[in-house]
Amino acid sequence: MKNIKIKLLGVSLFLFVMIFPSCTNDLNQVPDNGDSKSSEEFFKDPASYKQFLAKIYAGLATTGQQGPAGSPDVSGIDEGQSDYLRGYFYLQELTTDLAVIAWNDATIKDFHNQTWTTLDTFLNATYARFSFQVVNCNEFLRQTTDDKLTARGVDATLKTEIGYFRAEARFMRALTYWHLLDAYGGGSLVTEDSPVDFYYPDYATRTQLYNFVESELKAIIPLLKPAKTNEKYRADQGAAKMLLANLYMNSKVYVNANDGYDKAVPLLNDIIAAGYTIHNPAGRNGYQELFLADNDSNGAQNEFIFAVAIDGLNTQGYGATTFLTHAAVGGSMDKNAFGINGGWGGLRTTSAFVSKFPGTTSSANSSDTRGNFYKDGQNLEIKDLATFTDGYAVQKFRNLTSAGVAGSDKKGDFVDCDFPIFRLADAYLLYAECAARGAAGANMATAVTYVNALRTRAKTNTITQSELTLAFILDERARELHWELHRRTDLIRFGKFTGSSYLWPWKGGVASGAPTQSYRDLFPIPANALSANTKLKQNPGY
Repeated sequence: MKNIKIKLLGVSLFLFVMIFPSCTNDLNQVPDNGDSKSSEEFFKDPASYKQFLAKIYAGLATTGQQGPAGSPDVSGIDEGQSDYLRGYFYLQELTTDLAVIAWNDATIKDFHNQTWTTLDTFLNATYARFSFQVVNCNEFLRQTTDDKLTARGVDATLKTEIGYFRAEARFMRALTYWHLLDAYGGGSLVTEDSPVDFYYPDYATRTQLYNFVESELKAIIPLLKPAKTNEKYRADQGAAKMLLANLYMNSKVYVNANDGYDKAVPLLNDIIAAGYTIHNPAGRNGYQELFLADNDSNGAQNEFIFAVAIDGLNTQGYGATTFLTHAAVGGSMDKNAFGINGGWGGLRTTSAFVSKFPGTTSSANSSDTRGNFYKDGQNLEIKDLATFTDGYAVQKFRNLTSAGVAGSDKKGDFVDCDFPIFRLADAYLLYAECAARGAAGANMATAVTYVNALRTRAKTNTITQSELTLAFILDERARELHWELHRRTDLIRFGKFTGSSYLWPWKGGVASGAPTQSYRDLFPIPANALSANTKLKQNPGY
């Protein structure tokens, strides 16, 4: 069991959630179960500040106030499917060549088919989850001003620590706003300075959201603890620089800026020099160990720049890596090989992804250890999306330690695998992309060294400088980072998500793949959000 407690046990904070309207009627946030405390009452306890900060971090992994079900943060949808990471996985991976799902839950297959609408339940729930996360961050910042801390008699030592807490809350808010502008484009921009009484926030364009995230990150980097000096799972300067680098990497898409790659390079250099290490222990499968139940202690944690704590006892829910582990197991797969009590028979991948691993045949996997597919009884090609045995299974997340011991939840329901939001391998590949795009300060020879460090760990052939092309980098990012919530954003940045330049099975709802409309590079603002706030503006095409 990890040494972390990230639930507000028995406490349901009464927050002014409607200042960031995203949903009404069937999707409501923070139900009052009679055990609510006002913010003023809650913050009388000096320990409450860190407890609330923990709730903000837990917002990426948990779904409610009491565990897997019963007191959800977002209602109107199965609580497990309201999870932040699970919802963002639907948007980032199910819409691409890397994942399909067998289930018939509502409109879930519309993601892979790229046929979603403004009424999509999952798009609505994810938008609501983003809203809830921002509301929590804003409330924490309102309650931790110097004036409020002084009025409560908070001592100087705790005030100093709360200063770091505030910078971390701003980082977490910036992370969510990045996800919002990346996925939905515009929306409401609400901060701790916004009114707390009910009102309709003005529409913020993608450019306005981009400028806010950029300015916030630049402001908080010096306020955060230096890289690798904060408590585990808490944001530091490395995490903020990585988020800012990602913002700049996609600035051409977001705001039509041409200097984003140049701006990303010094940030990536700082991250790479900060002391993170590629996990590659001698005689072991370092890549596999990144996604095991003890990835907080087996050495993999030294590669993680920012990770979400997942614990089988303390973050129980049916999202995050519990979802990624269970949903990927089905057919003839052995549940015990994944440390769980059963598979959900959902997630597989397409032949387009499998083909990125040369040497993968119907009976063997590539020597590249990242292409670890389960094939027994599985068909390479997908004739029916609803049939689990159509499509190879991806064996990435396992609820087993490096020694083969199952996770802390002995029932096998909930897993212990932390989820890496950012890791050093991603920084290496972003640097390589900058070099291949001719960014100022990026060196191709250095980039090759970084890429080959990952390929050496994967036990596959190294490359030469002439082979480090943009097409290679896009494929290498798929091999290294699949199912880690990057793929849709990557494909859009490379001009391959919509249109006809890259087709994969069932893109556009056709078995062989079909072109899709470019407006689907953005998801629609959910119809419920538009009904709740008529100041919002729908994205073109919807």
